[in-house]
Amino acid sequence: MGRAFEYRKASKMKRWGKMSTLFPRLGKAITMAAKEGGPDPDMNSTLRTAIQNAKAQNMPKDNIDSAIKRAAGKDAATFTEINYEGKGPHGVLIFVECATDNTNRTVANIKSYFTKVGGSLVPTGSLEFMFTRQAVFEFEKTEEIDVESLELELIDAGLEEIEVDEDTVYAYGSYTSFGNLSKAFEDLKIDIKKANLQRFPTSPVEFTEEQMIDIDKLIDKIDEDDDVQAVYTNIG
Repeated sequence: MGRAFEYRKASKMKRWGKMSTLFPRLGKAITMAAKEGGPDPDMNSTLRTAIQNAKAQNMPKDNIDSAIKRAAGKDAATFTEINYEGKGPHGVLIFVECATDNTNRTVANIKSYFTKVGGSLVPTGSLEFMFTRQAVFEFEKTEEIDVESLELELIDAGLEEIEVDEDTVYAYGSYTSFGNLSKAFEDLKIDIKKANLQRFPTSPVEFTEEQMIDIDKLIDKIDEDDDVQAVYTNIG
């Protein structure tokens, strides 16, 4: 496995690791998808992917159904997707993706997390070039799947790289290829466990264990916020 893959795997595990915030985030993603494209997953590919991700994390069916129903409710909140970028302790770069029904509350909270540790938010777009955004698909490696042949079949759909880790396959493509790759996997009857868009640093930086103590405190604080959907850093 290459260093880039190991970083991406660690990033994925950190993102999906906290069960206390996992289900609410998955539920919000389902509600947003259902409100935007309708409650029928057969007619709404975004919703279908959100449900797929929720099931992969063992989210109960009742929770999934409730999230879909919330989208049709008269009092259903309208969520805005918004990003915040900042510099934290020891110069770490942090990219925060949020989905909120109150941007004033969200920006105030995110700003306070950075300020309390001597960090600060930076103008939107300042860190965009420091990260690449990729479509990431995860599925089981079965005897029927020939990875080399699959790689050739998916190139036209936008596939950039495939990595195999034991019995799991990770497929990466440009974020603009998410829809094409999703359809290609469906056409090939490959059961995707998870599919999402993630950000990876173009120049990962290593920090000492002592520095990571300070950095992790900030990341954990941000990650606990109800409006936060994902946190990305340039940690190598």
